[in-house]
Amino acid sequence: MATTSTSGTKTRRRTTTRRAAKPAPARRSTRSTRTTSTQPKNAAEQVQLYAERAVLVPVGASLVARDNLVATVTGLVGKYRTRSGLEREIKRYERRGATARNRFERQVRRTRTRVERQMRQRRSVIERTLRQNRRRFEREVRSVRKDLGKQSSMVSSRVEKLVADAQGLIGS
Repeated sequence: MATTSTSGTKTRRRTTTRRAAKPAPARRSTRSTRTTSTQPKNAAEQVQLYAERAVLVPVGASLVARDNLVATVTGLVGKYRTRSGLEREIKRYERRGATARNRFERQVRRTRTRVERQMRQRRSVIERTLRQNRRRFEREVRSVRKDLGKQSSMVSSRVEKLVADAQGLIGS
């Protein structure tokens, strides 16, 4: 049986001729038996490797920092070498500042407009509620006045009747 690899998965295919079943030779992993040149063979080489790393890491870091600094300075020198280059960069910064200022002013205007609109809406809701409450109160006051007027006329007519009845009883 032959094995083929298709897109990372192993599949087995049958061949047209059958082979005699022989035991496959045992394969040993070559990774564990091989030693690479970076792996120390003994303790002295291991100490030497650590000492080299202790020296090479800071040297490499300082060289990378130097390269970055040189690239930055070279870029600045290229931009600001001539008066026209300097003026061009100043104008660019000025445009960027003006753009930021205009964006901020637009944002402030939008915010102010939104707050004013919300305040107008809230004010109109409050005024409408106030008018409704005032009308309701005035309606209730009128109703109570009518009721008091009716009750006072009823009370006065009853009092007059009682007085007339009392005078009739006293006079008889």
